[in-house]
Amino acid sequence: MTTHRSPLAALLFVFAGIFSAPVVASDHQVSVGGSNDAFSPSTLTINAGDTVTFSEVSGSHNVVSDTTGLFRCANGCDGDGKGGNGNVADNNWSVTISFPTAGTFGYYCEAHGAPGVGMHGTVRVNAVAFAITPGITGLWYNKNQSGQGFDVQVLGNGSIVAIWYVFDNAGNTLWLFGQGSYSGGMATLDVYTSTGGLFPPAFDPATVARNKYKWGTFTLSFSDCNTGTASWVPLVPGYTSGSMPITRLSGVGGLACP
Repeated sequence: MTTHRSPLAALLFVFAGIFSAPVVASDHQVSVGGSNDAFSPSTLTINAGDTVTFSEVSGSHNVVSDTTGLFRCANGCDGDGKGGNGNVADNNWSVTISFPTAGTFGYYCEAHGAPGVGMHGTVRVNAVAFAITPGITGLWYNKNQSGQGFDVQVLGNGSIVAIWYVFDNAGNTLWLFGQGSYSGGMATLDVYTSTGGLFPPAFDPATVARNKYKWGTFTLSFSDCNTGTASWVPLVPGYTSGSMPITRLSGVGGLACP
């Protein structure tokens, strides 16, 4: 991977219109029910202090911790004093549960499972030992795959931008642009690309198809200032999910980390 850095301003011209207001990266979504009577995703990794919102999409379900008494929720949660309870319900309920401590927490639906079996899911909660700061900003790559990598920008408004300079399945240059927010050492970004532009002076902004589709998501997890993991889940046919370790290639002078 070359150490040449494309100016962020130029990238913003290309991807104008994709930005949205940053959101707090502390809540994660799990759908409940569906045609297979399942939790989706059934396994979720988050950081301590994050929340998970369980939303019923069909059927009659609830969400109950494998650990007795930790939580039992559907139309509210048992004993939370806000009304409602965790009895099995079928009215497209939604409930948000906080996970303040590290550990592995299993849960199930009383109507379709039991602890560890049937309609069952798991939340893995990482201890927050390292927190993303602006000092993470820089170029990151996999040493065994030099020639492609990430330009990571931690912005001052609580959001993070990452551009993955990579190649498509036909060997053509592909820029994947992600924007999102972060919590602790983990960032989750919605990823887009664009098409239709031509090399200057033939470039015409009106021909660029921005935000035509969401390519997928990135998850960037950093264990310290120089090492991390990049994982991705594509929505575009022909690409597969995966992950790889990444290390810092360059940083920005004057930005300390941590």
